[in-house]
Amino acid sequence: FLLMHAVPGGPFDVGERRLPEATRVAQMEKYGLNEPLYEQYARYMWHAVQGDFGVPFQRPTETVTGLIASRWPVTIAIGIPTIIIAYTFGTLLGIIAATRQNSWIDYVVTTVGTLGLTVPSWVVGTWLVLMLSVRWDLLPTGGWGEPKHYIMPVIAYSLAPMALVARYTRLTLIETMRSDYVRTARAKGLREQRIMAGHIARNAAIPWVTVLLPEIPNILTGSIFIEAIFNIPGLGSYFVTSTISRDYPMILALTLLIATLWGFTYLLTDLLYTVLDPRVRLVGGRVG
Repeated sequence: FLLMHAVPGGPFDVGERRLPEATRVAQMEKYGLNEPLYEQYARYMWHAVQGDFGVPFQRPTETVTGLIASRWPVTIAIGIPTIIIAYTFGTLLGIIAATRQNSWIDYVVTTVGTLGLTVPSWVVGTWLVLMLSVRWDLLPTGGWGEPKHYIMPVIAYSLAPMALVARYTRLTLIETMRSDYVRTARAKGLREQRIMAGHIARNAAIPWVTVLLPEIPNILTGSIFIEAIFNIPGLGSYFVTSTISRDYPMILALTLLIATLWGFTYLLTDLLYTVLDPRVRLVGGRVG
């Protein structure tokens, strides 16, 4: 809240919203922006705990809650298949690369993973439009509402997290396979499938969960580049436009949304520890 108000300029004197002085003063009084910051903060928190997050300055005829409720389902509709594809195929590619370390398959997965992390999603999206829409006329360039509108956005959006999952899965599996208890299990004559399922996969999943689950909130809150390229009416664009236009109610609401998702994700991560690692147990309401 304080950082937001510390940025030079206000919601009615920046960009296209610049207003005459008399009109600006009237708008500041209307929204209570001429009051001391502590009074504005107290008033905002009082309304927020009641579920009222105010009116977005970008769309004064709507409410912040209503705007998020109408746009976020679109972003989630892109984010969920992105998560499923990225984590499923990324995990499989990481397992294949780890079990065939230093083979041509490992080199291919590593190279593709590096490209997936270094090439921006908007570049991938642009090339998909040029090839699949402009050149071959297989898919529409953008839009929303039909199954075919999902294909290119999900592909472009899933490549980076898929590459991250593949690289980290490969790394954690290789480190686990070199551990002493795996060597001991092999020395005892256990079958490789049993070692992989009972020792390697379970122990490698702990750092995997720690690093990769927090990526889910980022995917579920949308990408402005993907939504802009494919003309998707999601929530992603508001993360940038609300900051540029000093839309204080939207900035605070989106910050709270992301913080809530991260909090839930880390809680889920701690609970998964108790399943993956028998040494971790919930004791006295805490993970111990």
